[in-house]
Amino acid sequence: MKKFTKDHEWISLEGEIATVGITDHAQSLLGDVVFVELPSVGAHYAAGDQFAVVESVKAASDVYAPVAGTVLEVNSDLEGNPAQVNEGAETTGWFARFKLDDAASLGDLMDQAAYEAFVAANS
Repeated sequence: MKKFTKDHEWISLEGEIATVGITDHAQSLLGDVVFVELPSVGAHYAAGDQFAVVESVKAASDVYAPVAGTVLEVNSDLEGNPAQVNEGAETTGWFARFKLDDAASLGDLMDQAAYEAFVAANS
């Protein structure tokens, strides 16, 4: 199950562990990603907190936590190969894995169809 935010982050839940990254739409707007600043393992974020930064040839953008949780793991592959965000924004280009404070908070996010409608209405 994948959910989406209006800030173009995605979150996928497997058990209690949530994987988070930016959407394919977001990476296409950014262009070639040249740097990713990842959070620290063990850091806790509230929903809406900035937890990472992605820089492209066009701009730098903050990445926000879709829900509250603690960082369990980061995708350290992005440090040496930030272009993975462009190649697989919603797969291999994930940013961090979180242990969620409350999985029920995912209910506040958009499903794929709602996100696609949001993007279409705001493009």
